[in-house]
Amino acid sequence: MKDLKVNLSGWELDNPIIPASGTYGFGYEFADLYDINILGSFSFKGTTKEPRFGNPTPRIAECYSGMINSVGLQNPGVEKVIAEELPKMRKVFNKKVVANVSGFSVDDYSYTVEKLSGEEDIGIFEVNISCPNVHNGGMAFGTSPENAALVTKACKAVTDKPVYIKLSPNVTDIVAIAKACEESGADGISMINTLLGMRIDLRSKKPVVANKMGGFSGPAIFPVALRMIYQVYEAVNIPIIGMGGVSTAEDVIEMMLAGASAVQVGAANLTNPYVCRDIIEELPRVMEKYKIEKLSDIIGGAH
Repeated sequence: MKDLKVNLSGWELDNPIIPASGTYGFGYEFADLYDINILGSFSFKGTTKEPRFGNPTPRIAECYSGMINSVGLQNPGVEKVIAEELPKMRKVFNKKVVANVSGFSVDDYSYTVEKLSGEEDIGIFEVNISCPNVHNGGMAFGTSPENAALVTKACKAVTDKPVYIKLSPNVTDIVAIAKACEESGADGISMINTLLGMRIDLRSKKPVVANKMGGFSGPAIFPVALRMIYQVYEAVNIPIIGMGGVSTAEDVIEMMLAGASAVQVGAANLTNPYVCRDIIEELPRVMEKYKIEKLSDIIGGAH
């Protein structure tokens, strides 16, 4: 019997598979397709202090090996998430979840984390300082160690739950930012968010998405994510949730060897809504192929 269990800051997951925020809603959207309780957990829709309609349309552009999205953190705001979305989620999911939180000021982040902190089914906070699709916030906090440290400290001050900081790859030195988060009390790192990309329509000669640029995700970014996880694992002593172009059980093993303790699956959910179920079912066979008995034993095994 293969052991798929992993641990995130004292929270044991049945397996390392976590659908990524923004690709899985609040879980109930997928519950009609399969029993989502087979998941290790999932990261729910990025939540902000106030409701957000998001960016103007069009918001999506196709790419050869991925996609560009510029949704812009559309969500009903933290009050409605607590009052409406979480009760619906609880009807279909009986494990703890990852609460993805975003903001446009340090106070925004701490307000939203504090509001959600009383919800028993939140296992950890994933604080998104790396969204490339919004102006005056999001990624602005993730591009300097100083700002990343400010957000980390503010969030840690208002919750007893573990705080993981979601990092942007759109920086010159992601290691310096990860270390600043760790030094400011972060319990873990979540990485990587999308790369910044764009497409241009040849007929109109204008950018395809209304926001001009957006977050590039999908299989094409996997090698970049893997390299960054490898670098950060060597520099910090806190767990890493890895993501970026993951679509197979082999990708999961590779990312864990680079240093990830758990692995999120993002864009692949949008092209195959069963992908997380399929990866979980496939993991024991892939573990057998590579003579792996316990997944937790291979974390950082490539170092």
